[in-house]
Amino acid sequence: MEPLFKKAEELYDKYERRMSSVALVTGFIFDSITLQRIDLLFENLIMLFYLILSGGSIALLNYYHEHPPQRIFFIRIEKLLPIFIQFTFGGLFSAFFIFYSHGANFSSSWPFILILLTLLIGNEFFRNFYRKLTFQISIYFLAVFSFFIFFIPVILKTMGATVFVLSGLVSLVFIGLFSLVIFKVVPKRYEGSRTHLRNAVVSIFIVINVLYFFNLIPPIPLALKDSGVYHHIERMEGVYLALKEKKDWYEFIPFFVTETVSLERGFPLYVFSSVFAPTDLDTNVIHDWQYYDERQGKWISATRISFSIIGGRDGGYRGYSRKQNVFEGKWRVDVKTQRDQIIGRVRFNIEERRSETEFEEQIL
Repeated sequence: MEPLFKKAEELYDKYERRMSSVALVTGFIFDSITLQRIDLLFENLIMLFYLILSGGSIALLNYYHEHPPQRIFFIRIEKLLPIFIQFTFGGLFSAFFIFYSHGANFSSSWPFILILLTLLIGNEFFRNFYRKLTFQISIYFLAVFSFFIFFIPVILKTMGATVFVLSGLVSLVFIGLFSLVIFKVVPKRYEGSRTHLRNAVVSIFIVINVLYFFNLIPPIPLALKDSGVYHHIERMEGVYLALKEKKDWYEFIPFFVTETVSLERGFPLYVFSSVFAPTDLDTNVIHDWQYYDERQGKWISATRISFSIIGGRDGGYRGYSRKQNVFEGKWRVDVKTQRDQIIGRVRFNIEERRSETEFEEQIL
């Protein structure tokens, strides 16, 4: 048994980096398939499990550093713990990236998404840093804060600045209690890192709050599931019937082609959105109709239309806004929270209809 264990250890040492990369990609694919709704018990249990595992591994690793093990079995465990911490953090930030990117408009939320993506991809290169207590707890606090940002709204069935502040306070209490455990387990290592730990936690707390109050964090747990611009929308017997122009295939390619809408002067336009929210979460969303002013070189808000949504539907809560007095040019409708966090964006160009346009009916 011992030779077999030793052989396995040698293979692991030889292919450690490749195994780490494969595990990262496999874990990300697994999370993408399994983590579907942010308000389900299974998803939250997975992330809580990751948090408990990573926290316990940090405590055990530092215990072994302060009290070096003598038995070969525990020496091998101590050797593998940094990799295990790396894997658990990889699982956490994989889940966070999936959930936060679902609710992100990258033009406004890219700083926070970039942080999560860096921690996810860079996790492969941080292995040496995972032996340092300050780095371990700093990343752990960022993971804890990222979790409570959406977990508290899911539990309280509401969201907003007050709930976000509460999430931050809960995160500080959590990391404070965790630091107390670390102090009890490894007092010497903790005392040697106390100042750096405090500064790191305070810095992360300030940065995340700045990102939130400048609307640079996605409005999680909300996410835009579907959207579009139409010539007419009406609700009939629980479904939405919409009238849309027939388009060529290339006009449906996102990011590369902006939809062009042919409109007769004096006719209105409709924008539809389907916004996912956790079960029983009741909040308002805003359709902010904006046009691009060529002379000023900026977007001008023309109309803001607000309506309430109720969470729980897999496909999102459906709603639409109608605007009269639209004109030729570049337009967009930002789907926002009451705090002006952008959930999603619908872009389109309006041109005056000069020929017969074909329409098709759609059920939304």
